[in-house]
Amino acid sequence: MALVPCQVLRAAILLSYCSILCNYKAIDMPAHQTYGGSWKFLTFIDLVIQAVFFGICVLTDLSSLLTRGNDSQEQERQLKKLISLRDWMMAVLAFPVGVFVVTMFWSIYIYDRELVYPKLLDNFIPAWLNHGMHTTVLPFVLIEMRTTHHQYPSRSCGLAAVCTFAVGYILWVCWIHHVTGVWVYPLLEHLSPGVKIIFFAAVTVVINIFYLVGEVLNNYIWDTQK
Repeated sequence: MALVPCQVLRAAILLSYCSILCNYKAIDMPAHQTYGGSWKFLTFIDLVIQAVFFGICVLTDLSSLLTRGNDSQEQERQLKKLISLRDWMMAVLAFPVGVFVVTMFWSIYIYDRELVYPKLLDNFIPAWLNHGMHTTVLPFVLIEMRTTHHQYPSRSCGLAAVCTFAVGYILWVCWIHHVTGVWVYPLLEHLSPGVKIIFFAAVTVVINIFYLVGEVLNNYIWDTQK
């Protein structure tokens, strides 16, 4: 009985992300016209990750319903592959990146919003869209973790994948600065080269910690021995 409400919930979350992405891309901001476009912002990358993840969740739910009562072994294998992909995305991307974006954004915003989200952006991005990008991500991913058990990969493989993503994005940010001479985030303009290295290392550590938090939380919620 719980499957149908979960399906509806995931479909609603997917539609909300599609709406957020469409509205964000429709905004005529100067930053969208520069090198890297929207893809230079981790917030946008995270929105795409969340939309793809919940799209896979919805597809998994539909496939599960369609294969129920079906004895086709090939369909069962395909469903298991889809579930494995869903679980991997949840563990390595959706949860750690989503939680990182929300916590880092609001932490820096409260300290000094000009370092991460200049007041000028209020002229382009309405408040509801800002919260859609930087707030609702956290409850959505927590709801998904609470309603569905996800099989995490081995810790070494999971951490390696998270590190690869973090380092890849850091290199992308550095490359954009190399090409344009401008840092993606105003915060980086105020840091010396040595402090930047420490900051990037700390960011990588933090996102790995969020991966471990997700693993522990998932095991706590779905501990079959409890």
